[in-house]
Amino acid sequence: MTTTRHNSIHIPVGDRSIAGTLVGPNSLMPGVMLVHGWDGSQEQYIARAHEIAALGCICLTFDLRGHAQDRAARDAVTREDNLADMLAAYDVLVGHPSVDGSAVAVVGSSYGGYLAAILSTLRPVRWLGLRVPALYKDADWLVPKRALSREELVAYRNSVVAPASNRALSAAAQFEGDVLLVESEFDTMVPHPVIKNYLDAFQKAHSMTYRVIKGADHALSHKAWSQSYTNVLVNWVGEMIKGAKEEAEAARSRKAAARDRTGPKALHSASGKVLASGADSPAIA
Repeated sequence: MTTTRHNSIHIPVGDRSIAGTLVGPNSLMPGVMLVHGWDGSQEQYIARAHEIAALGCICLTFDLRGHAQDRAARDAVTREDNLADMLAAYDVLVGHPSVDGSAVAVVGSSYGGYLAAILSTLRPVRWLGLRVPALYKDADWLVPKRALSREELVAYRNSVVAPASNRALSAAAQFEGDVLLVESEFDTMVPHPVIKNYLDAFQKAHSMTYRVIKGADHALSHKAWSQSYTNVLVNWVGEMIKGAKEEAEAARSRKAAARDRTGPKALHSASGKVLASGADSPAIA
């Protein structure tokens, strides 16, 4: 039997309104937001978004400020600016009438993965997919991304960083949902110590799926490497959605079983005589 949901509405009638209830199928779907990395664009995720949407999701890709058609602004863009972009995009996604706000995945690559981790402390995120998530010092949060010292960044990314000293790692340490973490074997932009810092931080995660794309560089410059990531991502999202549906069905079964055990309620008079059961209680038309 198809489950249903309802929403209270107001129906305008002349200069007043009447109350109504709109009832329809309970067809809310998970939402998936896909975020590109620095120097990337939403085009990198369009094909993947179509594959994920085919699983029964509503996907959103977008261009961060300072990218694609907004490249003229890239020299002034800060992490604060791009996090604001992501928050606005998230709100648009969950505002879609068919998106289940309790079932949202945020997927990000490199710079987008770093910001995705931070976003999980500012908005409800059930699933977090990070491909080669970058790492930056908190102290230069408001410094334009292009102005950061490359030498300092390399040194920082090859060091052990405690979650308490980094906003993204602190977010990872607080996250209690399901995580996908993907590393490129020969990544010089986001080396293994960065991935290790994230792995060590995700101690509260409900589940951790960690994959290494053999032979791959940071940008997944060979088609085979890019396809490997697509396969990992789509399979993981499919697994998460299937698990969520099974959990929801189990919850509905438990609720139905509890109703069956309780049985229909009866109405009694002061003397204890049964006047009517819940199934045949009197009504006035």
